[in-house]
Amino acid sequence: MGGLADALAKACTEAGVVIQREAEVSHIVVEKRKVCGVQLLDGSFLRADVVASSIDAHQTFLRLLEPRELPKPFREAIGRINYASASAKINLALSEPPEFRACPGKGIRPYHQSTIHIAPTLDYLERAYDDAKYGRPSTEPILEITLPSSLDDSLAPPNHHVMSIFVQYAPYQLSDGSWDEQRERFGDRCIEVLARYAPNVPNSIVHRQVLTPLDLERTFRLTGGNIMQGGMDPYQLFMFRPVAGWADHHTPIEGLYLCGAASHPGGGVMGAAGRNAAVEILRGNL
Repeated sequence: MGGLADALAKACTEAGVVIQREAEVSHIVVEKRKVCGVQLLDGSFLRADVVASSIDAHQTFLRLLEPRELPKPFREAIGRINYASASAKINLALSEPPEFRACPGKGIRPYHQSTIHIAPTLDYLERAYDDAKYGRPSTEPILEITLPSSLDDSLAPPNHHVMSIFVQYAPYQLSDGSWDEQRERFGDRCIEVLARYAPNVPNSIVHRQVLTPLDLERTFRLTGGNIMQGGMDPYQLFMFRPVAGWADHHTPIEGLYLCGAASHPGGGVMGAAGRNAAVEILRGNL
C-alpha cells in the first residue's frame, strides 16, 4: 500500500503537483456557496477554485464546513449515513515468518506472498458475525493476513517480518465495557486463533499493535472506524453514495468535490472514485 502511494506521489510530482505533508485542514473556506480554498490548522490559507476531498462525508461536510453553508436537507441526509463498522487491525513485528501446519517448512514460502484467511467454514463466519450483531467482539474471529515483508525486505530487519491482520468482527459499539478495556484482550484472542494454524507465531512476536474501530476513528478520523468511509450496503451504493441526488462527485458547494471512498463506487483499492471525480472536475473546469 505504501508503494502505491509512493508511485502516485512520484507521478504527481513529475506532473508539477506540489505535495504538502503534515498540513491538517481546519476548515474548507466558502464564499457565496463557492469554495475558495482551505484553512490549515497552523493558520495558513491555501486558495483554490477547486477542492477535492478524499475523506469521508461526515468529516467533509459536518466537521470542515459551517452548518449555514449547506442546505439543511443535505446536511440531514449526510447525518443519516450509516458508518457501522465491525473490523479491527493488528500489526505484528515478527522475528521469523509464520510456519503453518497446513504447509510446513522454514523460510518464505509461496503462500506467504498472498493473502491468507483464517475462516475454515461458512458456519465459522456466521458465528463470528453473530457475536458482533449483539455488540460482542467475535469469540472466533475471521483473520485476513498478509506478510508484506515477504515481497519487500525493506520493511523489516534481516530475517524479520511484518504481518498485517485485518480482523472481523469487532463492532464499534460494544454491549459491555469499552474498547480501551477490551483492546489487548481481543488482540490476545486473535493471536490464539492464529496459533492453532501457525504455532510459532506467539513466540516470534517482537511487537504488537492492536487497532480497534475506536482507534481507527481516533487515529485516522475514519468515522465509526469504517475503512470504507460508510457502509457498503445497497442503500448506500450507486446513486445513493454518499446520498441520493449527489452521486456524481459534485456537492452543494460549487468547486467542492468528493473523490474518495465516500463517493461512487465506494471503498476498495481500485482508484475508480478518484478517476470518476477527476473526469467531473475536468468537465466543469476546462
